Amino acid sequence: MIVIEALAKRYGSVQAVQGVSFQALDGQVTGLLGPNGAGKTTTLRMLSSLVQPDAGRALIDGIDVQRQPNEALRRLGMLPDSRGLYPRLTAREHLWYFGGLQGLSRAELEQRSRELAELLDMRELLDRRVAGFSQGERTKVAIARALVHGPRNVVLDEATNGLDVMSTRAMREVIRRLAAAGCCVLFSSHVMQEVSALCDQIVIFARGRVVSTGSPAELRARTGEDNLENAFVKIIGSDAGLE
Repeated sequence: MIVIEALAKRYGSVQAVQGVSFQALDGQVTGLLGPNGAGKTTTLRMLSSLVQPDAGRALIDGIDVQRQPNEALRRLGMLPDSRGLYPRLTAREHLWYFGGLQGLSRAELEQRSRELAELLDMRELLDRRVAGFSQGERTKVAIARALVHGPRNVVLDEATNGLDVMSTRAMREVIRRLAAAGCCVLFSSHVMQEVSALCDQIVIFARGRVVSTGSPAELRARTGEDNLENAFVKIIGSDAGLE
């Protein structure tokens, strides 16, 4: 379970995040929606300890990320917006390197490499260097790296960016399986159809704040709209939508 409590972050004169609070529950997919610059990525960076908040806190399974970062981050798998892959390493070497940092044994690394290659349909990529990969192939490696240690909390920032149709369908199935297995999945995307189909709860950001939360059906009912895109536009464009 991920809990965000009154997080705030300022960069100079810009208040990037102000008083953001929400919960992402185990066994559910929680979606983050918002226009560019709304504060989603800054919030995720504070959750992953890459950015120190000015106020508030982030908890992973009840562990404060700022006070106990190592213990908290052992419970988190993170796919960042910037994939951050090493071009001269193979896909397998990425998994072994990051799995080793998490304390996995050689036998566990071999097993997880096989499982993730099967799950993400990347068997042919395992022993190739990342330097020649397409954007979609890089995304697969980054997702496998995030899942290698079997975290119970998974953050996916634009997980399907660059994937083809079949790979996107496969990734949606992976996300559903993670939630069905009891994982907490926090999913950020700009694709409305994807968010509507996958997410149990949605947190909408605008102007550095959370402006609405609820299931897709609740957000549509609240705004009187018959699709999520129209509901989203109405919420972020109206002061009446602020909570």
